[in-house]
Amino acid sequence: MLLKKADKYDYRIISRLYKSAFPAEERAPLFSLKIREKKGRAVMLAAKEGEDFVGFAYTVEYKDIVYLFYFAVADTERGKGNGSRILSLLKEYYSGKKIFLAREQLDKSCDNYSQRVRRHQFYLKNGFKDLPYCIEEANVVYDVMSCGGDVTDDEYNSLIRFWAGSLVMRLIKMQAVAKQ
Repeated sequence: MLLKKADKYDYRIISRLYKSAFPAEERAPLFSLKIREKKGRAVMLAAKEGEDFVGFAYTVEYKDIVYLFYFAVADTERGKGNGSRILSLLKEYYSGKKIFLAREQLDKSCDNYSQRVRRHQFYLKNGFKDLPYCIEEANVVYDVMSCGGDVTDDEYNSLIRFWAGSLVMRLIKMQAVAKQ
């Protein structure tokens, strides 16, 4: 498997997967992700096995931390170990950096609670650990996990200001918050 910067052909496939893998309230507009990539604030990576698309990762790197902002495996490629393989490639790609992510909270009242538990177990199995704070982005609260070292709430706040810019930060709430 190869992890490479996405090109315009990859973006067509990524766009479809992005829309199907993430609920609308969790998706930033794809054009805004591309703008930040063009400004050097993020990178969209495509995972491929030969010519076959396997999945993607959208990451934000700031100093010694990397935010795995979006990560999805194609429907046809799930359950084959590809998610773990992509995470291993990401750890190599960002060798020496602390990688963190935001995932849905383990809320038993949610319809997809069992999926949330499986996702949490998947990240634990792949070397991530829970951090003691949450992230609120656009009125959705997420639990935070990291590997390669802890990422503090202040580090997250600095990274998200770097990624979003001052205008977006005034319009959309994005911040680390205490766990409830």
